[in-house]
Amino acid sequence: MSTTEATRTNNSAIEDLDVIVVGAGFAGLYLLDRLRSMGMAVQVFEAGAGLGGVWYWNCYPGARVDSPGPIYQYSRDDMWRRWQFGELYPSWQELRDYFHYVDEKLGLSRDIRFNRRVNQAEFDPAHNRWIVRSSDGSVASARYLVLCTGLSAKPYVPDLPGLDDFTGERHHTALWPQQGLDLAGKRVGVIGTGASGVQVAQEAAGVAAHLTVFQRTPNLALPMRQKKLDEDAIRRMKEKYPEMFDRRTKTFAGFDYDVLAKSALEVSDDERQATFERLWEIGGFAPWIGSFNDILLNEEANRAAYQFWRDKTLKRIKDPAIAEILAPAEPIHPFGVKRPSLEQHFYEIFNQPNVSLVDLRTNPIERVTPGGIRTAAGEHELDILVLATGFDAVTGGLTSIDIRGPAGETLKDKWATGVRAHLGMAAAGFPNLLFVYGPQSPNGFCNGPTCAEVQGDWIARLLDHLRQGNYTRVEATVAAEEAWRAQVLALADATLFPRADSWYLGANIPGKPREMLSFTGGLPAYLAKCSESAERGYEGFALS
Repeated sequence: MSTTEATRTNNSAIEDLDVIVVGAGFAGLYLLDRLRSMGMAVQVFEAGAGLGGVWYWNCYPGARVDSPGPIYQYSRDDMWRRWQFGELYPSWQELRDYFHYVDEKLGLSRDIRFNRRVNQAEFDPAHNRWIVRSSDGSVASARYLVLCTGLSAKPYVPDLPGLDDFTGERHHTALWPQQGLDLAGKRVGVIGTGASGVQVAQEAAGVAAHLTVFQRTPNLALPMRQKKLDEDAIRRMKEKYPEMFDRRTKTFAGFDYDVLAKSALEVSDDERQATFERLWEIGGFAPWIGSFNDILLNEEANRAAYQFWRDKTLKRIKDPAIAEILAPAEPIHPFGVKRPSLEQHFYEIFNQPNVSLVDLRTNPIERVTPGGIRTAAGEHELDILVLATGFDAVTGGLTSIDIRGPAGETLKDKWATGVRAHLGMAAAGFPNLLFVYGPQSPNGFCNGPTCAEVQGDWIARLLDHLRQGNYTRVEATVAAEEAWRAQVLALADATLFPRADSWYLGANIPGKPREMLSFTGGLPAYLAKCSESAERGYEGFALS
């Protein structure tokens, strides 16, 4: 077959492609456009009925991105010049509009197969191709399989006794009804206070007859500083876009600001407080990844940041007992070692008479009942139960697909005792398989579109190199992935991150190996390693 035309067949036959990309979010769409422009026959298989990846599934009340809109988009000049978000932190509706705009500009949908959830992928060593089977009964074959399933593709539903007995509406935030759900006048319970729990609670508090928030671990949430953007503000922002996008690949987390080049302990108390105050006013992630360079490394520096956060937060909560649960004097974990959520008025909702807070550490859930939740202290009657219980993050979206290498081993089996993924993009034993936002890449510490572009570019160049050299197979070596794993874990061990049971370490999922799943050395260091491999003929990979 030619490399420019896929063999179009019906579902009963095998469709032959150069590349199958799984997932139609930022990464999948970027790669579709890049690879198609290289003359490759490529299709995206998407489980949802629409574009946007996480922004198709995340349509719960209050869902919005935690990165400013200007930085949370493709850096292409022809994409951003005519596009504008109406808010600094766009809602899921605006992000869907953005993806439709990108689709109109680039004509992506013609090569996307919606409502096609990939169930199984098996490598055929005789032909060096992946055979991919999907939920719609289709079978397709491709030289390369690129997984762009994102960080949060597998929702986690905890094993709560009686959960199936609940007779009201029950939804995980990531599986929210696409037609929406009216919370007004209802008794709403939210289990979890991560990003989605905070966002739903803020919305529900204003309309629900009663809201009960069930909290296990306090969220050290930061002020979002949300605002509407008028034409003048957008024009002034866009003047800085070229410089801003250029800066993305040169900063620790792919944003347009960076970690400060000084320690919190080398400055005076006055300067430290003034810096904390300045970053607090900026809001967003600035107090987290725009602060002193030892906040996430040094206990004393971290405690100073926590104390500042707590002082700010206590002023917003009237009841001292509630304040101690939300912002305890002794932190349950260091500041910033769980991803902070961004809030608009989260702490104020607990001053309302229609909002209750249940501390699951002292008052655990005993079971879900047909009419609500029974804790050790009594029953909470509910009409709607919201499971804001997070994800089997980073690896879950990959291991939930039955992916089998030439030896018959599944990716899930390979990673059962710990992840091995060279450069966070490939695994030994799985030829011609690549992934974006994968484990042991910067994933959780990198602005999503930035990661999509830089990893997408690297993968596109690799596939072009293979084509130019008439290679048909590429695979990470065991030695390379072991060395990369050791480096990722050593970097993490030098930080305070292992001190919290977070999704960064897979510690929120029972039975999952507890290990750092992200590269914590920063985006520039990561890109240097990727470039070094490419410049040395893709060192760490076997090409044949």
